[in-house]
Amino acid sequence: MSIFPDFLRSVLLTMVLSFLTPILVISFGLASSAIIGCLPFLETIGQFSCQQILQFLATFGSGHPLQGSLIIGITCSLVGGLFDTYASYQSPRSQ
Repeated sequence: MSIFPDFLRSVLLTMVLSFLTPILVISFGLASSAIIGCLPFLETIGQFSCQQILQFLATFGSGHPLQGSLIIGITCSLVGGLFDTYASYQSPRSQ
């Protein structure tokens, strides 16, 4: 019975980190594209890459980039939780 709180804490922490990782990667990609777009000789490349990232996110979010990034984050979170559950099942802790 005492192993359940440790298991639950592990799964919740894994899910939170698995949610934040794609959100941070997407944010970093958009921020770097915006910074590149501020440079005069790379303006078109920055704008094009920012537009492509937003279009990719809109595909997953039914036309809304923010909703698309949340869908990707939630999906990664669920996969991370399932993987942690599987890993915990495969290697039980000794008492």
